[in-house]
Amino acid sequence: QVQLVESGGGSVQAGGSLRLTCAVSGGTVRSYYLGWFRQAPGEEREGVAAISIGGGSTYYGASVKGRFTISQDIAKNTLYLQMNSLKPEDTAMYYCAATRRYSGSWYYVPRYNSWGQGTQVTVSS
Repeated sequence: QVQLVESGGGSVQAGGSLRLTCAVSGGTVRSYYLGWFRQAPGEEREGVAAISIGGGSTYYGASVKGRFTISQDIAKNTLYLQMNSLKPEDTAMYYCAATRRYSGSWYYVPRYNSWGQGTQVTVSS
């Protein structure tokens, strides 16, 4: 089945930028509804951003709108999350996820049936 591998996490100061990468194998990125989620210790996993099948629409959580951008590179079969103006509140483990279904809300975790292992993002003040 489709495999997802995140990379690009690290430690940055507040106001800095990071670009997360999700390498997709076992299927073409344009055939999946793709999302980025994050989870801090002791908290629930929350939706960060998503892109619809074929890349026609994008969605963002209120706390990251205007700062983060989700995109995909069909030629490289890769999903990206560009994160700018990072805040300490953005500190979390970030995961990419995929589903071939087009039903349900983009931020609904059980909708996604393929997940990566996660990449840690730490933002210091």
